[in-house]
Amino acid sequence: MAELTLHGNLDRPATLSVADLRAWEQHRVAVTFHCATNGARHHVFEGALLRDVVADAGPAFDARRRKDRSRFLLAISGGDGHHTVLSWAELDADFGNSPVLLAARLDGADLDGAGAQLVVPSDRCGARYVSAVTDVWFGVLPPPGRGL
Repeated sequence: MAELTLHGNLDRPATLSVADLRAWEQHRVAVTFHCATNGARHHVFEGALLRDVVADAGPAFDARRRKDRSRFLLAISGGDGHHTVLSWAELDADFGNSPVLLAARLDGADLDGAGAQLVVPSDRCGARYVSAVTDVWFGVLPPPGRGL
């Protein structure tokens, strides 16, 4: 059974299976994205909002302070070595409110064996779609000039 590790600046880091992701409200989205090697791809994904999963893990920010929340990033890695980065502000309802999913189903098929898939419905390109998610790291980017 495929699992992903949710870790970083969280009060309650966790290891989650695809079945665990079904405990959150499920969202369904039909997407079309363009793949550089295969052209247009059309799929229907179902899963939990990434922001809901991270919020349940207790992100280490003051939820009342928008500027505090806007400093956080998510780094998502897949089993094939592919990885991408998102900002919390993209997901946060007070900012981008993007319905990014950790999908548990693809085109009607459960992903329990393959692993969850990161789905960024607003992207025209499929580069930030990560298959077989293994890690979701949540943390702060230091200010420029200080540790970069």
